[in-house]
Amino acid sequence: MISPITYVLIAIAILAIIFVKKTLVIIPQSETKIIERLGRYHATLKPGINIIIPFIDKAKNIVVLRHGRYVYSNNIDLREQVYDFPKQNVITKDNVQTEINALLYFQIMDPFKATYEIDNLPNAIEKLTQTTLRNIIGELELDETLTSRDTINTKLRAVLDDATDKWGVKVNRVELQDITPPSTVLNAMEKQMQAERNKRAQILTSEGEKAAEILASEGEKTAMINRAEAQKQQQILHAEGEAQARIRKAEAEAKAIELISEAVGKSTNPANYLLAQKYIQMLEQLAQGDKTKTVYLPYEATNLMGSIGGIKELFKGE
Repeated sequence: MISPITYVLIAIAILAIIFVKKTLVIIPQSETKIIERLGRYHATLKPGINIIIPFIDKAKNIVVLRHGRYVYSNNIDLREQVYDFPKQNVITKDNVQTEINALLYFQIMDPFKATYEIDNLPNAIEKLTQTTLRNIIGELELDETLTSRDTINTKLRAVLDDATDKWGVKVNRVELQDITPPSTVLNAMEKQMQAERNKRAQILTSEGEKAAEILASEGEKTAMINRAEAQKQQQILHAEGEAQARIRKAEAEAKAIELISEAVGKSTNPANYLLAQKYIQMLEQLAQGDKTKTVYLPYEATNLMGSIGGIKELFKGE
């Protein structure tokens, strides 16, 4: 049978275990707790084993966001956290209602401020993000909103980081996930994009045709220049050939006159001999031609007769 002392000892042992468990607080890495002693801030626990006074010291509960819900917890996560806020309607400068979904990356740098400077930190950050986003988008037109995500992210992060510094929070990054204009605006934008594509296609086609015409004209110009140069060279060569032929012919005639002069002697003019020879060749051609044609003899027939006579004397001498 167990004695009353044994019961007392067992009860003391159980109380001692409970007391030790309440006294020793183990904090995981990258987490902390705010300890209040009799309702007043006492300490911020560090990762590892910490000793507190049971029933006097108590961990402060704060609101945290877990799985999309706000819950109370006395563990403060010091790692970077991401909040995926639901879509919200914003109105642009040109009065277009647009749905925007934002992601916020932040980190608690001062647990004391995050606990005592704001009542509901996640909800405060969400509302601040929404209102700031409305203000920024309200200064931009729809086209600027769609093409200026980096600018919006930078402005939003700067405003949120400055506002949350009082709460001991550091906003590291803000990202806009989706920007969804109304369906009517989307249809109009699609038609505009199609028109722009058609316009660019027509411009490229016209530029291609223009370039082709320029190349064709340049080719034709070059061909004309080449043909003109070839014709010029041909004419030059032809003229040079005729000049050479005339020179050769003149040289031959001069040689013939020289030979005739040697043959007929100084008493007979060689020019008369050549002229008479030309007349005889002409008469032969006329005799072989059409007999019905009228033939006009030169006016100075005596010169012709003299030339023929010269030829006759030449042949007698031979």
